[in-house]
Amino acid sequence: MSTRFLGRDQFGHPSNAGKLLDPAAANQLLEEWVPNERLRLHMRQVAANMKAWALEKENADEITAAKWEQAGLLHDADWEKYPDDHCRIIVEELERREIDPELIHCIASHGPRVFGVEPVTPMDKMIYAIDELSGLIHAYSLMRPEGYAGMEVKGVMKRLKDKTFAAGVNRDDITDALSRTNTTLDELIRFIIQQQSAVV
Repeated sequence: MSTRFLGRDQFGHPSNAGKLLDPAAANQLLEEWVPNERLRLHMRQVAANMKAWALEKENADEITAAKWEQAGLLHDADWEKYPDDHCRIIVEELERREIDPELIHCIASHGPRVFGVEPVTPMDKMIYAIDELSGLIHAYSLMRPEGYAGMEVKGVMKRLKDKTFAAGVNRDDITDALSRTNTTLDELIRFIIQQQSAVV
């Protein structure tokens, strides 16, 4: 596994707590930075999962849920154009725009073994858990004639165990991420199937 350690664990400034990009600006950044339609879809799916988890499982208010959503929406914003500096570029951009430090830390921690930033908050831990699993579940939907319709946990589990399927998905990261949360693999798979089936 290649690493792109960020070399720090503090991001943004406390005085910017609560500051998010407005939705139009966030979507503009996504469109400008991410030409690949499939990657944009992945980011929107992670965003939808994050917002729904915050509302349904964390009892978050709408403002907090919007922060979770924006972290999901922008977590891979620099992946396509700056693969060797993935995470560093978007982190620095959001710091320049004086965005909420918890949101920036969440993005920085979505791959702790790659970026060297440990997930701390529930938001951090869930983006780490959702990210890879969301991609695998979407890949599974593409091979099914019915797409997401009728998809079951056991089918996803079978593909998860088959390391030749969606080989780019890091199974060890999924296991590590789940060990940091209070949820189970079955529960999270079921949740993601339900949420991201509406974002296609």
